[in-house]
Amino acid sequence: MNYETDIYRTIEKPFEGELFKDKGSKFLGFAFPVQDEDQVRAHLVHLKSLHHKARHWCYAWRIGTEEIKYRSNDDGEPSNSAGQPILGQLLSFDVTNVLVVVVRYFGGVKLGVGGLISAYRTAAKFTLETSDIIKKTVDVELTLTFEYEHMDRVMRIIKDRKLKIVSQKMELNCVYTISVRKNEALFTKAAFENLRCLLIK
Repeated sequence: MNYETDIYRTIEKPFEGELFKDKGSKFLGFAFPVQDEDQVRAHLVHLKSLHHKARHWCYAWRIGTEEIKYRSNDDGEPSNSAGQPILGQLLSFDVTNVLVVVVRYFGGVKLGVGGLISAYRTAAKFTLETSDIIKKTVDVELTLTFEYEHMDRVMRIIKDRKLKIVSQKMELNCVYTISVRKNEALFTKAAFENLRCLLIK
């Protein structure tokens, strides 16, 4: 497996307010990191409350890393004139776990379907160009169960491999959940199995 296959592109923080104008209409672009559709809905409700005088709130999103879901919405604009151009920019920038919303304030002049496609595409493009796009790894979790006497050996591997401890429970024995980059999971699991002093799930 190629080492880069567990890397994806996304944004880490929201970007708000990239402006594009066309024939009096104003198009405001927003980008948000999202993990599920509940977050999508929450951002849309918030934007509609902030920009309640706008005419349209068109959007597209992609969610997932290995199996990617996506959706676009024209919100009253002619079919495929708004949501699809926004989705096209998400694909062009190759980002996921991202919602892009373009809010339109109507300027009194109709743009036509071609004009709308261009305007929404341009607004989405400006928004993603200005957003801070980063690379992240697809991670998996391993659960380690071991006795206290083996703590130093386990912690040495965690430190050497720069692994992230997601949770830890200290009772009759130690239970650690660690986060591992997917393409390193088999090697990491093997390193712990070589200790022969713990259970791995």
